[in-house]
Parts: sequence; C-alpha cells; structure tokens
Amino acid sequence: MSENNREGKRTARDRLAAEREREKGRERRRRTLIVASAVVCVLGLAAVVGIVAANSGDDKESAGPVVEPKGAAGKDNLAIPVGKPEAKSTLTIWEDFRCPACAQFEAQYSPTINELAGKGLLKVEYHLATIIDGNMGGTGSRNAANAAVCAQDAGRFTEYHDVLYKNQPQESDDAFAENDHLLDLAGKVDGLDSGTFKKCVEDGTYEGWVGESNKAFQNGGFRGTPTVLLDGKDIFADEKNPVTPQQLKQQVEAK
Repeated sequence: MSENNREGKRTARDRLAAEREREKGRERRRRTLIVASAVVCVLGLAAVVGIVAANSGDDKESAGPVVEPKGAAGKDNLAIPVGKPEAKSTLTIWEDFRCPACAQFEAQYSPTINELAGKGLLKVEYHLATIIDGNMGGTGSRNAANAAVCAQDAGRFTEYHDVLYKNQPQESDDAFAENDHLLDLAGKVDGLDSGTFKKCVEDGTYEGWVGESNKAFQNGGFRGTPTVLLDGKDIFADEKNPVTPQQLKQQVEAK
C-alpha cells in the first residue's frame, strides 16, 4: 500500500473519530441541561418536563399507533433487516438520519456493507434513532426515519436509506422535516415514487414504530450514533483503531 493510500485512510478515520467525539460532546451537553433543569424543578415542574422531553427525542404529541413495517426483525421487531437471514455474520447499526457522523460512516462503509449483504455473507439490522431531533429540535430525524420505513414496504429501503445520507442537510437544518423534500428524494430511487409511498410518508404511518425504536436506543446504554456492532461487538470500541471497511470485509469473509 502506498504512503498516500495509508495517509488517506488515516485521514478518513480521523474525520469519523472527530465527528463521533463532537456527537458525544453534544450528548454530554444534553445530559447537563437535563440535570440542570431538574435542579430548578421547584420553579415549575411543567417547564422542566418540557425541557427534558424536548432533549430526549420524544415526540409524544405526534407519535401515532405502533405499526410494524413489512419484514421487521430483531428484538421487539424494531429493526429493518437487509440481506439473507441465513448469513453467518450480523451487523447491527443504530443511526439517525440527521447525524453527521452517521453520514460519514455510511459514505465510508456502505459500499462494503452492501457488497457483503449482496453476496449473502452479511445480514444487517438497521435501528433508527431520533436523538438529533431531541438535541437540536425539529422532527427531521423522525420524518426521515418514517419515510425510510415506508420505502421498506416498497422493497427499496437500502436505496432510499443511501439517498437520504447522500443528501443529508446540515445538522442544524431540519430539511428532512418537510415531507415534500422527502418525497422529492424518492424520485432518485427507481420504483419508489408512488401514491402508496406518498400516503405512507404524509400519514406518518410508522412514526409510532420509530418512536419505539428510539426508546430502545435510549434504553440500550449506547454512547451515540452511529453505534455499529459486528456479531455483538462494537467496531468502534477502540476509537484509535476502529475496524476499517477492509477489515470488516476480511472478518466477514473469514466466517
């Protein structure tokens, strides 16, 4: 391997690690805000509850009934499966469509993940979180997740999932909250732009299910998004030496 290639890989890993550190910093600030709010609860319980709810990603007012999407898998059927069920390796991914680190992860790893899944060597379980909605405000994480699950019903989850990340707005820009924007992006996926998909997006059919997925993330004790587990082991546990796409491929192919 040339020095330039090694340097490029180091730079990519450094960018991903830096973004994950920023995400953890935002999470620490969120927790600090919640603790501070609790300290002043005597000044108004209703106000404190509002702050806690806004920063935990809960959307109780808009969450509808829990409708399970087609093919839902994993614990409590809260994952979108990709790949053949009989694959020897399982990759569990917790993501938020507004999360910049998730977009960087997808840019670097999705070609390898999609290749391995296509070969029948890897099955992937995608879990959708909405922590950026709680941290930054808005509903873009939830609406984008709902739209992605609508795409699952049409058999186009992977393609639409990738389109969302390739067109991710700035973290502070809640563009994914606009259903018209999500529908426009569906035009980039063959066979997805349909009346059925539009109704699913506009009705928020899977918002309740997305809410349950986010609760599972919050209760899972994860450090942040993306959290990526290969056969139960965090590939980013050693942040100075994370599993690279090539190493991921080698580990899966060795099974």
